[in-house]
Amino acid sequence: MPRPAYRSRSVRRIKVRTPGGRTAVHYEKRAKGAPRCPITGLAIGGMNKKIYRFGVSNRAPTRPYGGVFSHKALARAIRLAVRK
Repeated sequence: MPRPAYRSRSVRRIKVRTPGGRTAVHYEKRAKGAPRCPITGLAIGGMNKKIYRFGVSNRAPTRPYGGVFSHKALARAIRLAVRK
């Protein structure tokens, strides 16, 4: 039985053939997807999948709510704020 950390579905199982002829199971982390807007569900523009390597100030766009909301959600919020 694998150790508890490897029993989770958050790790991928890869079957690998060893030189001795037996099949072993290797575990690797799943790739993270691009960050998404919580309102529209769209991928956030200006941020790619590799953002997790950089600090927050380097990875987020400089517009208001950059890195949090998509352009559509931001445009809608600005329109609603101006109308009030």
